[in-house]
Amino acid sequence: MHGTAVDVHQHLWPEPFLDALRRRRSTPYLDGWTLHTAGEAPFAVHPADHDPVRCAGLDPEVGRIVLAMSSPLGIEDLAPAEATPLLLAWHDGIRGLGGPYAGWAALATAEPDLDGLAELLADPTVVGLQVSATALATPARLEALAPSLAVAEAAGRPVLVHPGPVRPAQGSPPWWPAVVDYVSQLHAAWWAWFVAGRALLPDLRICFVAGAGLAPVHHERFGERGGGSFAVDPLVFVDTSSYGRQGIDALVRALGIDAIVLGTDRPYAGPRDLGQGAAARHAITHVNPTRLLQGAAA
Repeated sequence: MHGTAVDVHQHLWPEPFLDALRRRRSTPYLDGWTLHTAGEAPFAVHPADHDPVRCAGLDPEVGRIVLAMSSPLGIEDLAPAEATPLLLAWHDGIRGLGGPYAGWAALATAEPDLDGLAELLADPTVVGLQVSATALATPARLEALAPSLAVAEAAGRPVLVHPGPVRPAQGSPPWWPAVVDYVSQLHAAWWAWFVAGRALLPDLRICFVAGAGLAPVHHERFGERGGGSFAVDPLVFVDTSSYGRQGIDALVRALGIDAIVLGTDRPYAGPRDLGQGAAARHAITHVNPTRLLQGAAA
C-alpha cells in the first residue's frame, strides 16, 4: 500500500522513449544503455533505474511519482523534425505507465505546438509543463517563452523549471555540470522569473527544481545591490532535490515552509532526511506538492 506523499521530480524513462533514443545516431542518443549528449561525458544508464515496477516500490510513503523528461538531453532545443518523435515517445510513454506514475509534458522551443500542448494538459496523467532553465535565462527569453507558459496557466496546470543542456567543459570532473552549470542556470531562471514572470502570467504556479540552486537565499545580496525588497510569491515553489538539512533550512528561512515540495531527482539523487520535524515533513511531501499540482483548492 503506497502512502500519500507526492514526488514531483523523478527521471524514469518509459520504454517508448528509450526506443526513440536508441533509434537516433546523433546526440542525444542511447547506444544500448550508454547515453550520449552534446555537453557531457557518455553516461552508463542502469536498466533497473528505468524499471517501473521496481521504482514504484522504492519508497512506500510515496503514492504519486511525477516523471520529468531530462532537459539536459537538449531535446526541447532540437529542430522540430528531430524533437517531435522524441516528444511523442515521451508523452506516449508517461501516459501508458499507469500505477503511481504521472508526468510533465515537454515542448519544442522552436515552433512549439501550443494546441497539442493544450490537449496534453487535458489528460489527467499529465500534470503540467516542464521547461528548461535555459529558456528562462533572461527576462527577454522568458517573455519569448510566455505563450507556451500561458497554455499551462490557462489549463490551471503548473510549470516545472529544470536545468537544461550544458556546454562541454574541458578538464572538469564528472560532477561539474550538476554542481556548477545546473545551479547557475537555475539562478538565472529564478531571477528572470522574479523580474518578469508574474506580470506576464499572474496565475501561473511554477516550481524550480533543486531549490532553484539556492537562488532564493541570495535575496539579501539582491537587496544590497539595488534590487529592492524581496517578496515571497505564494504560487512559486522549489523542490528538495540534491539538498539536505542545510540547504532546505536556508530555503525555509528565505521562502517559508509552504514553498518547499518533495522532488528526489531519482535516479540521480534520492530522498534525504531534512530534519524539519513531522509537521514540516507532511507539508513538504503531501500538502505543498498537492497545492502545486492542483492549486489552492486542493
